[in-house]
Amino acid sequence: MNPPAPGAAPRWAWVVATGLGSGRLRPAPGTWGSLVALLVWVAARQWGSPHLGSGLQAWLLGALAPALLITLVGVPASDRVARASGREDPGFIVIDEWAGQWIALLGLPFVAQGWLDPWPLLPFALFRLFDIWKPGPVDAAQRLPGGWGIVMDDVLAGILAALLTGAAWILVR
Repeated sequence: MNPPAPGAAPRWAWVVATGLGSGRLRPAPGTWGSLVALLVWVAARQWGSPHLGSGLQAWLLGALAPALLITLVGVPASDRVARASGREDPGFIVIDEWAGQWIALLGLPFVAQGWLDPWPLLPFALFRLFDIWKPGPVDAAQRLPGGWGIVMDDVLAGILAALLTGAAWILVR
């Protein structure tokens, strides 16, 4: 089913909520949204990290700040678009996947590693697992009202993925 034409919600909300249009890809728009978010993160890490300093400073500015911004802008955008569509959590809203995926990637350092670095695939896979499985509090977060319910389950799935990714990074490195 195609999403309704933008209406009743401002254009910025549609652009944000659909993850720059990645939520319109089929099948499995949530996976496509997560994949596009991952590719944006990899590009940002490759091009941005040399300009952000190193270590904690690069991680804070290049990874944590954008993850928080995506989350904070994603909540009202999701709320407005969901109300405009008349559906509680439409599949074409994928900014929640963007937020969760960027949070999942917080388990890795924000330092250029090369385009073919396999490490970002771990938080991608873990995030998708927790987003689909929805263990405990991830499932409960869906019951929050409006945009908070749309986004926060993915934020919690991302936190779980980030914790496991960080532990794996420390153990292997």
